[in-house]
Amino acid sequence: MKKYLKEFEKLVGIMAKLRSENGCIWDKEQTHESLVKYLIEESQELKKAVRKKDMKNLEEELGDILLQVVFHAQIGKENKQFDIAGIISILNKKLIRRHPHVYGNYKVKTTKDIEIMWKEVKAKEKAQSSKSRRGKYNESIIDKRKPKRKRLHLYRVK
Repeated sequence: MKKYLKEFEKLVGIMAKLRSENGCIWDKEQTHESLVKYLIEESQELKKAVRKKDMKNLEEELGDILLQVVFHAQIGKENKQFDIAGIISILNKKLIRRHPHVYGNYKVKTTKDIEIMWKEVKAKEKAQSSKSRRGKYNESIIDKRKPKRKRLHLYRVK
């Protein structure tokens, strides 16, 4: 087994133990809602590490962000909502769908072509998503909160 798969499996196991009957009281009390502030905090710390070009700290902050994902996945699994395998599967499909110039027949020559293609893909996803959610949408606590900070922007680095 590749080292990163072994380490990832270990991480998922650690989180399951922390949330188990004999685990950590604090970890067991956390909810999706209570963890949002930590994700924002860790994202800000990651942003600082990138700005400072501090790769050692960046590595650590990326781990903290990964922890947040695994934490939410464990809570989702316990509540029979979703699990880490589902999260990864959705992400894999999204990455392939959003890169038809790599995984399909979409032809691009420039990054401007990619931006145009990206907008087309996002518009199609949004239309399909709103169509499938009609009548099923439940507003979450995250949707209800008023943004106190600028939204985090994700950038693609090549």
